[in-house]
Amino acid sequence: MLKSKTFVRKTRSGGVMKIVREHYLRDDIWCGSEVCAECKQESTVLQRDACIESNLCSYPHYVIPDTNVVLHQIDVLEDPVIRNVIILQTVLQEVRHRSAPVYKRLKDMIHEKEKFFYAFTNEHHRETFIEREPGESANDRNDRAIRVAAQWYSQHLKTSESDADGLKVVLLTNDQGNKQKAEESGLLVYKCEEYIKSLIGNPELVDRLALSNDDKVNNFSKVLFPEHLPLSRIQAGIKSGAFVQGTFRASRDNYLEATVFVQGDGEESTEILIQGLQNLNRAVYQDVVAVQLLPQNQWVAPSSVVLQDEGAAKDDNEEEKEEDEEKAVNLSARKPTGKVVGIIKRNWRPFCGMLNISQIKESTRHLFTPADRRIPRIRIETRQASTLAGQRIMVAIDGWPKHSRYPNGHFVRSLGNAGEKDTEQEVLLLEHDVPHQDFSQAVLSFLPKMPWTITPEDMARREDLRNLTVCSVDPPGCTDIDDALHCRELNNGNLEVGVHIADVSHFIRPGNAMDREAANRGTTVYLCGKRIDMVPELLSSNLCSLRSNVERLAFSCIWEMNHEAEILKTRFTKSVINSKASLTYAEAQMRIDDTTKNDDITKSLRGLNKLAKILKRQRIQKGALTLSSLEVRFHIDSETHDPIDLQTKELMETNSMVEEFMLLANISVAQKIYDEFPDCAMLRKHPAPPPSNYDILLKAAKSKGVEIHTDTAKALADSLDVARVDGFPYFNTLLRILATRCMMQAVYFCSGMDSDFHHYGLASPIYTHFTSPIRRYADIIVHRLLAVAIAADSTYPDLMDKQKQSALANNLNYRHKMSQYAQRASVAFHTQLFFKSRGILNEEGFVLFVRKNAIIVLIPKFGLEGTVFFDAKDKAGPKLVFDEEGPTLNVEQHTFRIFDKVKVTISLDASNIQHQKIRMSLIDPVVRTTKVEPQAKKPKLDH
Repeated sequence: MLKSKTFVRKTRSGGVMKIVREHYLRDDIWCGSEVCAECKQESTVLQRDACIESNLCSYPHYVIPDTNVVLHQIDVLEDPVIRNVIILQTVLQEVRHRSAPVYKRLKDMIHEKEKFFYAFTNEHHRETFIEREPGESANDRNDRAIRVAAQWYSQHLKTSESDADGLKVVLLTNDQGNKQKAEESGLLVYKCEEYIKSLIGNPELVDRLALSNDDKVNNFSKVLFPEHLPLSRIQAGIKSGAFVQGTFRASRDNYLEATVFVQGDGEESTEILIQGLQNLNRAVYQDVVAVQLLPQNQWVAPSSVVLQDEGAAKDDNEEEKEEDEEKAVNLSARKPTGKVVGIIKRNWRPFCGMLNISQIKESTRHLFTPADRRIPRIRIETRQASTLAGQRIMVAIDGWPKHSRYPNGHFVRSLGNAGEKDTEQEVLLLEHDVPHQDFSQAVLSFLPKMPWTITPEDMARREDLRNLTVCSVDPPGCTDIDDALHCRELNNGNLEVGVHIADVSHFIRPGNAMDREAANRGTTVYLCGKRIDMVPELLSSNLCSLRSNVERLAFSCIWEMNHEAEILKTRFTKSVINSKASLTYAEAQMRIDDTTKNDDITKSLRGLNKLAKILKRQRIQKGALTLSSLEVRFHIDSETHDPIDLQTKELMETNSMVEEFMLLANISVAQKIYDEFPDCAMLRKHPAPPPSNYDILLKAAKSKGVEIHTDTAKALADSLDVARVDGFPYFNTLLRILATRCMMQAVYFCSGMDSDFHHYGLASPIYTHFTSPIRRYADIIVHRLLAVAIAADSTYPDLMDKQKQSALANNLNYRHKMSQYAQRASVAFHTQLFFKSRGILNEEGFVLFVRKNAIIVLIPKFGLEGTVFFDAKDKAGPKLVFDEEGPTLNVEQHTFRIFDKVKVTISLDASNIQHQKIRMSLIDPVVRTTKVEPQAKKPKLDH
């Protein structure tokens, strides 16, 4: 059956255009119920015997939730108890429009057989489709469509069911108006909370109910926060310039401070400082907010105090005593300061953390402390507090009323006992949004069938390089080998150098389930003792991995060079290789250094090493930076999986050798794909830092009488090379570690969407990622572009769509950043495990930063940072004098400066099981100290 609507629209030229809209209706759409004799099909979804027992509905029943119930109570709907749910097309479409994450979760439930969720296309069913009436809002029309569909189901199943009571249909809605109209129509309708509380034998499900954000409170409740402005006023204010829009970034070190990142036109962006609870106005980390700038005479400087919201929960009516900052702030240190006037978009997610049990006897209201210090504590209601004590749990925020010191939320699920390795690893992955579920059957279905061999067709399309002395050089225990190298002398006296990269794009074809999953994951995540693969293990550790003595498909970049490392020719080819050795960096170094060895592999390595030194010297002459960051390697017990030793990673010549050729391949490929596809090449750039980023580096160098120039990357590199202090050999390394902290993040981008391609750290005008396609999705895209450029593969629409490439680059940047944070969190957790079994250790360290009430100390031996506090909440601390210009901190006649050598005692403080800390206290110089806070390491400069 066809319903069509015709209307006319005037065109710009004054003509008339006739538009016909067609809407197809059918009368053969299946209802999905096994009891239905009228439209029964071979397989049914809604099962009569899978019905839930409820006090309200003691008879068998199906449930129809409205859109708001799905959006706000998705955690309840996901519980295995909830079954036989009809999701109407009207609801599905509204959810898709309003929340992509909830829509995905809903679709997953519909596809899960054990859930008995059925999607009914009511908008195309002849008896359930309704037209929108004149004057009716879209929302009211949709509410009516849901009621009409529920009515139809009730009538439809009544005629099919032979029981006296029949099989009922229950509509769930929290909208009072909708509920009233449904009752008037004779429908069985309940509020979601009423229905869930009546489920027999499932009291814990009540904890998962999202609380309604009801601002109607009694007159005794004090209003703690200013009212948020409505969206219409916010939009008008942004348009007029009265407000600015930006992303809210809470401080890790001070719960009373945040910045709002405002993206400007082009490359320009600014940060607005927000201080104090009132001005923060219920914004949560990563929310998109509207900010009003304060008058310039009210601008302040960022706090130098480390201030945590710890101890007893503050009452809603209790005044917040904000940290008394020094008001005589150096004018140059003041930043644009503002206040949050409204929320444009909430970016809430379920948060991991632990419950603080209320001291009030038999209270069901408790505070939840998130693992992420940038998230405020959340008030939840639960009857399981005694069971959940000591467990890591997940909680979702429901709302934040203006009279409440904390947001309201609800319990989602338990993750296990705090402190247990598996639980902590799960928390770490969830908190950093790392997709870590097992690969689905849909993904695995696209793996090659085993046993796999290279076919004659593959050989015909590739260059046969199996005779070359190719070998790989990687860290110990590496099984996902992306790259291999060769070097040989040609008849004309020149050298041929090849970088051979795993041909992952041969196995992962555009647009299939495996490709979509890899694009979403974006990168492989390396945790201590565990790897979260981007692609299934059959590919990552076997078929794509360039293991020795097996034939593998590769994508090769081959140069002809003279002995001065000048490139004479470059070519790219799909190939077949057979690696002659899989070496570690140490094994390759031993071969190079052993003068008695002269086999083909060793000769190849020596040739590569000699050229790499020349390439590195040339890069440094152009202004490439050699920075430093302390990375640690754990030796893990093979049985207990506990760390038994901890040491900083040593870099050898062979590390640099491999890096130089990977950089060269990336640059060569970047130029090739950009030449061929100037609008849609996937490139990588590293922006130059703003001058203010170097302030701390310049101050640190100046404190030791050293001058650093930061006008260009070359000026910085040259001044770092000559920065020396007599009797302080570690000074230059410390300076390079500090310089790394000043850098911006390198990012992927689409060439057609940007004009600045420069890579600051490498001093290269163009760069990309080509050399690690097993562990980075960006490299797969680059492989596809290069394959099209050399006519080795065909193109596809998304590859040539710069908007889609740009959106993909944004996701890859996000995944890459979260992966780095997850890796650092894993190192921090394993460091705690290491010190837990070691007791107290005394070590030498250096002051890396000076704060108003603390110093941050680096222990080079362990690559460890900690904050030694000098103020104590419960007792009088020493007299502190902080000078921001130095920066220096005077503590009881002793002045601390950046890079001062100190001796500390290191131990694990496990008094707070959720935020266990490496405690440091000073031995030398001797001053009174208090507690320590572990410091999250900044990312190293990433090529």
